[in-house]
Amino acid sequence: MNRTPSSTEQSPIPSVFTRRRFLSLSALTTAALVTGCGGGTTVGGSEEGVGGFEGTYDGPAVTLDYWNGFTGGDGPAMDALVKRFNADQKNITVKQNTIEWGDFYTRLPAAAGAGQGPDVGAMHLDQIATQAATKIIVPVDDVASALGLTEDDFAASVWQPGIYQDKRYGIPLDVHCLAMYYNKDHFEKAGIDSPPTDAASLEEACQKLQQAGGVEFPFWMPNQWPAHLMFLSLLWQFGGEPYGGDGTEATFGSEEGVKALTWMKEQVDKGFSPANVDIDAQYTAFKNGQNSITWDGIWQINDLEESGMNWGIAPLPTIGEQLASWANSHNFFLTSQAAQDTNSANAAKVFIGWMSQQSAAWSDAGMIPALNEARESPEYENSPQAALGEQVDNLHFLPAVPGLGTVQAETLELAVNAAILGQKPVEEALSEAQSNATELMQKNAEKFGG
Repeated sequence: MNRTPSSTEQSPIPSVFTRRRFLSLSALTTAALVTGCGGGTTVGGSEEGVGGFEGTYDGPAVTLDYWNGFTGGDGPAMDALVKRFNADQKNITVKQNTIEWGDFYTRLPAAAGAGQGPDVGAMHLDQIATQAATKIIVPVDDVASALGLTEDDFAASVWQPGIYQDKRYGIPLDVHCLAMYYNKDHFEKAGIDSPPTDAASLEEACQKLQQAGGVEFPFWMPNQWPAHLMFLSLLWQFGGEPYGGDGTEATFGSEEGVKALTWMKEQVDKGFSPANVDIDAQYTAFKNGQNSITWDGIWQINDLEESGMNWGIAPLPTIGEQLASWANSHNFFLTSQAAQDTNSANAAKVFIGWMSQQSAAWSDAGMIPALNEARESPEYENSPQAALGEQVDNLHFLPAVPGLGTVQAETLELAVNAAILGQKPVEEALSEAQSNATELMQKNAEKFGG
């Protein structure tokens, strides 16, 4: 946190509010900033709300350290937004530090513990509970209040996972999910007029693609990333849930889970996929014209746009009984480090508020705006991801359970890998992983205090 000479200029959240949001902002009281997940004093050490956020910042000039992991095709879009913010402000400057996501979650706790972490940042929604439980980040309920934001303003299901122990720790920027990509040239050659929408039409398309020649395996089934995201999507399609509501029990080994993973393994057994597809190999093969259909994240859109291939995008086929897809979200957060200083905290909240309102412009990153009204903007409606249509209303997010990401990596992902490779029967792999996951979740509940 670098502070330069004071300025009396006021830095507001930009004037892109609806009237309802403006009225909500006018009625905002000085909410306290809680510095821990279970309570604490407000910024400035007072219990009377000193330093509470009222939607603007009129303190001395502040330079904020902003961390994120937008190192791929989404990076230029974030760079442009940060430059716009800095140009708009009189007394807030944001210094961006972009780190690979894998390193981001390793470096953040260590840096925060040493007082050398960011003031503000963006992280994945499924990381929020863990960072809140360890008190690396602090609540931002007052930012949501200042913006007049409620659950109804956002894509379905993205709002609740940002709440941990009844406090909000993240403000959503986007939602990103799996989609089906297909090679238009291959489809035309095989006489396929439209992308498949269910299990039967997907199987028929794979058969036609094989008969047309050119690809031996039209739909590669990975056994590593993003295989577990495909599994979760199918689990929800069959009506199952991966985890119990209280965060102490895994349920992905259910009948619905067995159906989901069995279908994935069948794509190999039916000859639509090679037997051993390593991490991201299916996507590389798609870009090289070695397969015709792949399921992957919408974060691949910008890369495909630059590839020069003739590709299309569509919602995942409904393999189960209902349309569903795994999803995640980039959320803005405020660190406990910034919360120790009223000026840094309130300036960071202005930045979070400003960025939240750029959800439509963030479509350039290949993402789906989290704000409903932003999905009505020309920026989004003219984007490739707009083709996902009703899938946006059928996205599923993991629950706000601290430590869940590690649990998943050590159990569910291993089960999916073993089953697709044929190393274990589907039911056995899931049952064993579910038992191990439940044990780890119960230990985490004790560790993080529920």
